[in-house]
Amino acid sequence: MNSVVHYMNMLAASTSILLLPLLCSAADLPQRSSQDWASLVGQRFRAERDVVYRTVAGKPLKLDLYVPYDGSPGPTILYIYGGGWENGSKEQYVLWYLPYLELGMRVVAVQYRLSGEAPAPAAAEDCECALRWVHQNAEKYGIDLKRLVITGGSAGGHLALLTAFGGAADCAELPAPAVRAAGVINYYGPTDLVDLYRSGMPSLKRWLRDAPDPAALARSLSPLTYIRKGVAPVLTLHGDADVTVPFQHSVKLHAALQQAGIPSTLIKVPGGAHGRHTWSDSETLRVRRAIEAFLRARNVLSGGTAR
Repeated sequence: MNSVVHYMNMLAASTSILLLPLLCSAADLPQRSSQDWASLVGQRFRAERDVVYRTVAGKPLKLDLYVPYDGSPGPTILYIYGGGWENGSKEQYVLWYLPYLELGMRVVAVQYRLSGEAPAPAAAEDCECALRWVHQNAEKYGIDLKRLVITGGSAGGHLALLTAFGGAADCAELPAPAVRAAGVINYYGPTDLVDLYRSGMPSLKRWLRDAPDPAALARSLSPLTYIRKGVAPVLTLHGDADVTVPFQHSVKLHAALQQAGIPSTLIKVPGGAHGRHTWSDSETLRVRRAIEAFLRARNVLSGGTAR
């Protein structure tokens, strides 16, 4: 009888030892694996789509929000898609939002008028209005305005820089925000539109059509025009084999920001073409780590020290 009791006690003890790591693993699943996070993201974030932020000539312009169910305030990405100012959509790039959601960030994806519908500076005005709308509705959607970052690629990168720097476009229906952004993540956005106009970029010429002085309008819509003390820090990511937007555009941006005393980081992707979907897995992951480091350095994510 004593031997049976001893055996049962040993079995109970060994079972507890085996269960303990299993229970611990279950408790920290979301922190341990991206696959686990992907399984749980739908329980943590909700999508609120096609929210009207502006109406122009009877057409509603919309944005999509990916925010936590609990409405808690937190860091946010304002995402502006690219496509040569003439194509693209806020839905097209939804898979690129996932890394930001995994970091616990909210995402606001902006629709703007494409060049076929309205020439420049319409897209820039729309993005400015979207930023002001976000400021007006931050509390409702759990957006921490001190940790708001603007991002985009190609034409979206250009519009992200322009929106963050301010001064290029107005939005008469909403007041300008006192603080625009904590930073910009710029994927190979054009920074000198005069240079691209003179080189004959077709999509830019279509966007600038009907302007009395296209070169002057190109200058007024160039992010380089608005670099000054106090603008948002910038992380720029650009392939050195880009034949659509020359890598030199990012070199000029980086140098001008440094000269103005603005924190700027330029990450060169060796052999990288235009369009990050063409980059290698290793370069894409290297860029992802650079983005995380930038967000932490700017105190957008916890664990950083702004400099």
